[in-house]
Amino acid sequence: TNRCYFCKTELYNQLGRRLDELEVDCIANGANLDDQGDHRPGMVAAAEHNVRSPLLEVGINKQDVRHLAKYWDLPVWDKPAQACLASRIPYGTVVTVEALTQIAKAERGLRQAGFRQLRVRHHGEVARIEVPVEDLASLIDEEIRNTIVKKIREAGYLYVTMDLAGFRSGSMNEAIGVSAAQAEKSGGLL
Repeated sequence: TNRCYFCKTELYNQLGRRLDELEVDCIANGANLDDQGDHRPGMVAAAEHNVRSPLLEVGINKQDVRHLAKYWDLPVWDKPAQACLASRIPYGTVVTVEALTQIAKAERGLRQAGFRQLRVRHHGEVARIEVPVEDLASLIDEEIRNTIVKKIREAGYLYVTMDLAGFRSGSMNEAIGVSAAQAEKSGGLL
């Protein structure tokens, strides 16, 4: 359950070694107010490496980031949040380049079919699709369904399933029974 912690620790160790070369005083990340309260082992790694979180420090949330990006005419102002692809793989499952490539291909296929907010959860040969509840009916449309099944099978999955609960950020944490309160109490590291 702590692979994010180990990954971020390695990232911050590598960046920390290059601070002088890069001529910067500190490492900063993009964490914001909305990143608090869930199971966030990467935030523990950030704290251990004195990584600054400027958006969090000044009280900015995701919606504020979008408003500022739109104000500054940044083309990504309405881009859906994208967590690390490893977050699509159940805890206790080895993260491989092949699995990450499979997930990326499957999600690209869903985006090509017109879905913006989505996750393809990797369960071996099973792809579990999460889209917002209001988009679930679109997955049933015969033309869209056939396209999605084709794209996801081309990505290497044998079975294509739809999560009827819809898109949920951090849904893999449900399998380990992590609530926001538990994550906060543990400092994000369980």
